[in-house]
Amino acid sequence: MKWSLAELHRYQDEPLHIQSTFDLNASLTKLFPDIILAVQPVKVDGYVTYNDGDATISAHVTTTLTVPSSRSLTPVQLPLDFTFSETYIDDRSHFARYEDEDEVVFLIKKGDSIDFDTALAENIVEQVPLRVLSAEEKSGKPMPNGKGWSVISEDDYKAQQQKADKVDPRLAKLQNLFPDQDNKK
Repeated sequence: MKWSLAELHRYQDEPLHIQSTFDLNASLTKLFPDIILAVQPVKVDGYVTYNDGDATISAHVTTTLTVPSSRSLTPVQLPLDFTFSETYIDDRSHFARYEDEDEVVFLIKKGDSIDFDTALAENIVEQVPLRVLSAEEKSGKPMPNGKGWSVISEDDYKAQQQKADKVDPRLAKLQNLFPDQDNKK
């Protein structure tokens, strides 16, 4: 879906209602193959309002993504249910109308289109958390390992570091062998 601000002018009295299902699987998996493995149909219910030359999109989005676990890369189902709001302007002086926390998109050229599919895709990608774990990993499944390596938790790492910092009592007298040197490791 694409609209220009001129087209949306006719919706200044009554907002344009968007209630549709979008198939963004191909585009999102192509653009973000390491982050998104699959996207179920995206359901959108929202409105586009036009006020004083600016257009605002407010939409409620629901879908389910398949993303890799951040620990083991196994596929994980990630349900999304969020709302976003973006305002589109084509006059720089209109920035003063909005607060710093408002999402305002400047259309560089007069007549540029608002691409709703792109806005929707960007907002979906923003919802993917940095840490995604499978149900087994959340319940305490052992960490992945291989030949000569293993993933350990932060707590285990700190415990190993504390253990390594302690000096073996049998070697403690050797510390005094060179008293003029710092305790460098």
